Amino acid sequence: MILGIGIDLIKVERIERAVKRWSDGFTKRVFTEGELSYCMGQKHPAPCLAARFGAKEAVMKAFGTGLSGGVSWKDVEVIRDSSGRPGVLLAGRLRELADEMGVTRTLVSLSHEKGYAVAQAILTGER
Repeated sequence: MILGIGIDLIKVERIERAVKRWSDGFTKRVFTEGELSYCMGQKHPAPCLAARFGAKEAVMKAFGTGLSGGVSWKDVEVIRDSSGRPGVLLAGRLRELADEMGVTRTLVSLSHEKGYAVAQAILTGER
């Protein structure tokens, strides 16, 4: 059963500006060490960071929380499986909400093209 759906579209330039303006203050507040390690290892890190930022937003929207009620950016970590497919690890308040709601799986899809990144999240499980 689908328990929640979220989507987010973001301009890559927005993330580039935030990184330039606040540097580590921004990246370390929003992204986990694993996300930063992966994205900074890419030839063009900004689209990678933007897609992950969008995924965090999409997951929060799927839960209906946004950044409220004790939810933080690092409550969502975008990971990749051995085939490269994106997934998420939930922590903190979002992990608690997932348990309360009966969420057993969080699916995500990421894409970026020509200055934009998009992410979609679907929560599945049984109520």
